[in-house]
Amino acid sequence: MLSLALTSAALTPALAQGAASQQAAQALYDQGNWQDAASAGAALNTSAGLALAAEATTAGAGLAPDGQKKGLFQKAQGYADQAIRLDPQNADAYFEKARAQGRLAQFAGVFESLSLAKEVKKNLDQAVKLRPTMASAYVALGLWNATLDSGGLKGAIAAQQTGARKANVAPNFERAVALEPTVVTHRLEYANALNLIGNKSGAAAQLQKAVTLSATNYWEQRDLATAQAMLAKLK
Repeated sequence: MLSLALTSAALTPALAQGAASQQAAQALYDQGNWQDAASAGAALNTSAGLALAAEATTAGAGLAPDGQKKGLFQKAQGYADQAIRLDPQNADAYFEKARAQGRLAQFAGVFESLSLAKEVKKNLDQAVKLRPTMASAYVALGLWNATLDSGGLKGAIAAQQTGARKANVAPNFERAVALEPTVVTHRLEYANALNLIGNKSGAAAQLQKAVTLSATNYWEQRDLATAQAMLAKLK
């Protein structure tokens, strides 16, 4: 019994230090310092740390020059793959892989982008299977359906090849906002998805809701400003 107690006592500081390091990396990300957050997360060499590194890198790519975006999305996908290898039950890792793949599809040809779209759906479905309450995954599923079934010949072909349906947009977003009703990003993306499928009045309603919410970190502050600017253009 004594030896077990001593072992537990010896492990406690190490575990606490690991938790603090993950929290420190998360704090860097929340402040918008995505490069340091990605480096700190990857340095932990844990599934959670690598998933955070993927998240930070994908987010940071949105701020980077166009010539750097593809490489950053590929790097994010690599982090997510490492996170999955370390823990195949990490829902965040599958979500971040799907998000990076979705961004990479923008740089692919028609056939490759459709193949990536199927991979995105598979990884999002796995994320939801592992964590049914992951609001961000439902947001991504809503956007996935809206992007691929957005009308026209190209949209019709994409929908046929992937199974995307605009009828699935609202149910996924409604699930997301029911799970996390105060997150600005969910409302903004809901508006973006509704715009894609031609529901302008619905998009405006979501923007009106978004601008009443409070941002909790650097990234939500950016999304809140975007929602405010989009709404101003409608007035």
